[in-house]
Amino acid sequence: MTNSLKQRATNHTVLTVSIAVSALVVLWGAVSPNGFGAATTWLFNHVVADLSWFFLLTANIFLVFVLYLGLSSHGRIKLGADHDRPQFGRMSWFAMMFQAGMGPAIIFWGLAEPLSHYVEVPFELAPPGTDEAAGVAIQYSFFHWALHPWAIYAVAGLAVAYFTHRKGERGLLSAIFRPLLGDRVDGPLGKVIDVLAVLAVVFGIAVALGQAGLQMTAGLGKTFGLPTGIIVQLVVLALTTAAFMGSATTRIEHGIKWLSNISMLIAPVLLIFYVVVGPSITQINAFTEGLGDYLSEIVPMSFRLDAFSPDNGWMGSWTVFYWSWWIAWAPYVGLFMARISRGRTIREFVAATVLVPSVVSMIWIAVFGGAALHLARSGLAGDIAQTVQESPAAGMFVFIQQYPLAGVMSVITLVVLWVFFVAGADAGTVVLGELSTGGEPNPKTWVRLLWGVLLAGVAAVLLVSGGLEGLQKASVLTGTPFAIILVGICVAFHKALRQDRDHLAQAPRSTAEESEDRPRETEVASDVR
Repeated sequence: MTNSLKQRATNHTVLTVSIAVSALVVLWGAVSPNGFGAATTWLFNHVVADLSWFFLLTANIFLVFVLYLGLSSHGRIKLGADHDRPQFGRMSWFAMMFQAGMGPAIIFWGLAEPLSHYVEVPFELAPPGTDEAAGVAIQYSFFHWALHPWAIYAVAGLAVAYFTHRKGERGLLSAIFRPLLGDRVDGPLGKVIDVLAVLAVVFGIAVALGQAGLQMTAGLGKTFGLPTGIIVQLVVLALTTAAFMGSATTRIEHGIKWLSNISMLIAPVLLIFYVVVGPSITQINAFTEGLGDYLSEIVPMSFRLDAFSPDNGWMGSWTVFYWSWWIAWAPYVGLFMARISRGRTIREFVAATVLVPSVVSMIWIAVFGGAALHLARSGLAGDIAQTVQESPAAGMFVFIQQYPLAGVMSVITLVVLWVFFVAGADAGTVVLGELSTGGEPNPKTWVRLLWGVLLAGVAAVLLVSGGLEGLQKASVLTGTPFAIILVGICVAFHKALRQDRDHLAQAPRSTAEESEDRPRETEVASDVR
């Protein structure tokens, strides 16, 4: 066989296997939702009981690794040829990074999580419903949304960007392992890595779609009085699927870019409005105090397991869920980050993908979580904390009803959620198409449409079989095997970087770090999403 035919057969294998596994999951969940839910619950309980330590340690490794890369001499290495310049200005680059990494998730949890921790305080660090509990709630919300998740994304993003832009490899996770495995990455072992990456993306995006569907349904119920049961959830999912399938049939810059620009215009409106009408001083204080608590306690929080407690339920519902979810999203977000980062240095990449988005995430949590905790402490909104504890998806809309222009702001929130929902799913079909067709940057429309159907099917199965808990369990289960792959990526990436050390030893400081960017704004802005 010629190399071209071999490559085509290889790509066909990854596509066929990953689609078959995804379709089997959908079929199992559709035929026997109770059996599917029971099986995932059993596996989830064992993972949380036996492997929580693994998630904590690997997340810490990823954070230390990317900070080391940014601060060490490796930070001067360009993600591309030495003469490459950045393709985008810093502001648009930052905006695209943040939207890729969080999407609608922070709208869902940015308010619901602090209120949940206020009622059920992590590790019983404070009595529930107290000032101390409110402080711990902000602190742990920062912990779950700041440095660690962005470092997980950065590991995959840096590695993909380095190997594609600087080494000329295809945009596949398996290609990163060439320094360790040699040409075996082109054989069955490499295909296993690629299939696991595809499945991680499928379930990671399906969890996000399911959560967005839950929140949109709750918002429709609170705003227009519509029912919020599983039937309505599936109808919302179906309508949104139709929308992103339509977007998937257009050129990437006509679909994803248009939707992404809308979402990045609307989301800041929500933030600014609730700073103006909300308890501004409380929100500023929540950010300041929360930042101090987070930074001073980051090491204990990063290793806390409550080792001698027989019940690890809180860890499974929160920290382990988040770390596994970010890990499952890593190939998707990493590929996105890589494609918009040609010409940047590793140091710039770390700053843009770890430090800046962490600050933005903390500001969002301080504004919405701080205002929600203020309502809970003052009793102005009844028992809002307990209400959100019982229905996290409704949290944002219960909150909105306590402030002026509730109807208008509810509609705006529904719009931004829907746009995030559609843009994220559409981008997911692009990434899945690329990963499953040998790194093809512009996968065929039929491949994207097929992945769109399967994403909606997996999200629907997870909703029917377990609702929010089912979504969380699926994330933990898919993130577990991919965490091992990310550790291998760190080893392979570091080995490849050492080969550049001598080359840069005598090189002058990169112009990318010396002077202002002269970006080349091109259509690539849309190629990613």
